[in-house]
Amino acid sequence: MPLSEQEIVRKNKLEQLQALGIESYPAAAYNVSASTRALIENYKENQSVRIAGRLMRIRMMGKASFAELKDHSGSIQLYITRDDISGDTEKTAYNVLFKKLLDLGDIIGAEGFLFKTRVGEITLHVQKLILLSKALRPLPQVKIDEEGQTYDAFSDPEQRYRMRYVDLIINESTKEVFLKRSRIVQLIREFLNKYDYIEVETPILQPIAGGANARAFSTHHNALDIPLYLRVANELYLKRLIVGGFQGVYEFAKDFRNEGMDRTHNPEFTILELYVAYKDYHWMMDFIEELLEKLCLSLQGSRDIKINNQTLSFKKPFPRVPIYEAIKIHTGFDVNCMDEKALRGICEKLNIKVDKMMDRGKLIDEIFSEKCEKNYIQPTFITDHPIEMSPLTKKHREKKGLTERFELFINGIEIANAYSELNDPIDQLKRFKEQLKLAEKGDDEAMYIDHDFVRALEFGMPPTAGIGIGIDRLVMLLTGQTSIQEVLLFPQMRPEKKIERKQNIS
Repeated sequence: MPLSEQEIVRKNKLEQLQALGIESYPAAAYNVSASTRALIENYKENQSVRIAGRLMRIRMMGKASFAELKDHSGSIQLYITRDDISGDTEKTAYNVLFKKLLDLGDIIGAEGFLFKTRVGEITLHVQKLILLSKALRPLPQVKIDEEGQTYDAFSDPEQRYRMRYVDLIINESTKEVFLKRSRIVQLIREFLNKYDYIEVETPILQPIAGGANARAFSTHHNALDIPLYLRVANELYLKRLIVGGFQGVYEFAKDFRNEGMDRTHNPEFTILELYVAYKDYHWMMDFIEELLEKLCLSLQGSRDIKINNQTLSFKKPFPRVPIYEAIKIHTGFDVNCMDEKALRGICEKLNIKVDKMMDRGKLIDEIFSEKCEKNYIQPTFITDHPIEMSPLTKKHREKKGLTERFELFINGIEIANAYSELNDPIDQLKRFKEQLKLAEKGDDEAMYIDHDFVRALEFGMPPTAGIGIGIDRLVMLLTGQTSIQEVLLFPQMRPEKKIERKQNIS
């Protein structure tokens, strides 16, 4: 693809810099004395400083110029004069470097002292200037007119996701989302560590894609000559650690599912899984209420968040609604005792598309997904799922045919899935075999039999509560985003088409 006019100009400037002996990409480190934010927050007049960052704005005024330098923490105004950084007339840093060969987007280092302009803006009076990295492609130039209208904004979602590096430079709100994401993960860690739960790591490449009903990505290990799978869940390995004697274990795991993509699904996603011995799903509901309430308070000093013009309250306790009751409320049908044939009839009446591979559990799940979950805006636990939906869950202690499981829904999206974990090895093997029958019928999301996991249970696993929390979806909620791509630094995308450049990006 031919270079744009601006790219040609910048490459010509690079050649001129080389001809003058000015290094465009110096190898030596450039040690700064403080960030721009720290300098502004702790302003001292005439303080000598050394900073570095990206040149974002230049305003020439004869023998003097003003510019804006942006670093990781914020930005500061620069004041540069010919007299302060001069030398041999046509080879001075001011005349040659700043006025002729520097461009917006270049990364520079600047030394000087702080002062305030007549309008009170903290400014660095530059005495030394150095080029640290020449930008060969131009940044978008966002313009705001007198009426507040924005032009040439870097706002196209596809461009923003493909070139997240540009998005982070131009759109401060994008950077704030990911700073907040980091803070959310940190706060969750602090909360769990307070209880002495241990953070662990489990295999990403697994011989059996177990722990969830999902399609796996597969590969081949040449040295061992065996197929391997990117994990769809880390559940079964974490429960092995409970067998091994840990009281509580958790992992922020990257999981991979070879499935569809939409505003709440990405094939690579982050999940927090937590398992605690001698607890059950009732305890886990209380625990998650406490976690989310404290998370909101720590992030923004309130139990409420606003999203889509709605206020979501994380004040505990959250409502707890059995799944059959939820279906009856939102469809009018009591599916409690219905068999597969009757459920297919209900799906037909509700205009829900199903296929012949769906068993009773998947039909109930489809009815709930299509007709119910969107109604649960405030944090709500949907509880007591049918046994057919929950192959790794302990049978309900009081209600026949159900399990001790809950899903947490917020803003119509599933945020978490939790169980009183099945620890009966005989029952677990039976459930795996039932999954195998589904696979034989053509269900490519059915689980494999994990004989080593069954063997682990045969050594004895204590009563255990477990939960998986979708970190990406939780971050969506807590940052007010409506698409999972907005909270992933590099979401999965189709291969880029070679199209005409937009918004001066090439």
